[in-house]
Amino acid sequence: MTGLSDASADVPPGAQLLGREWLGFDGEITSIRFVAQPLFTNRHGTIQGGFLAAMLDSATGLGALAVLPATKTVVTRTLTTRFLKQARVGPITAKARVVSQTDRDMIVEADLIDADNLTVASATAELRILDKR
Repeated sequence: MTGLSDASADVPPGAQLLGREWLGFDGEITSIRFVAQPLFTNRHGTIQGGFLAAMLDSATGLGALAVLPATKTVVTRTLTTRFLKQARVGPITAKARVVSQTDRDMIVEADLIDADNLTVASATAELRILDKR
C-alpha cells in the first residue's frame, strides 16, 4: 500500500477548494483533475497564477505519494513553476511523474492540461521525504 491511500481519502480544505479529484496512477503517471472556478480569475478573466501553482503543488505531492510506502509523506522544498498559456475556467487535468528519488529527497514534475488538451503550466518540485507521524 502506498502513502496515496490516506491522501486520496483525506482531502484537505485547500484541495477541496481546488476541486481536486483523484483520477489514477498507471505505475508511472499520476492523474488528478481540478476545477478552475470563476472566483480564481484575475482582472483578465483567466485563472490567476497562484491557483495554478497550488494545483501543481498538490499534483506533485500526490505524484510522490503514489510511489511511497504508506509510512512516508513529503513536503515541498521548492516549486519551480512555468506559466505557458492562459488558463480558463473549467476542468484542468494534472499529470505528475517522479523524475528522481533518494532516501531523503524526490524530484517530481507535473503539467496542467486544459479542456482543449493544451498544457497551460508546468512545474518541477523538490520534495523532502519524511516519516509520517
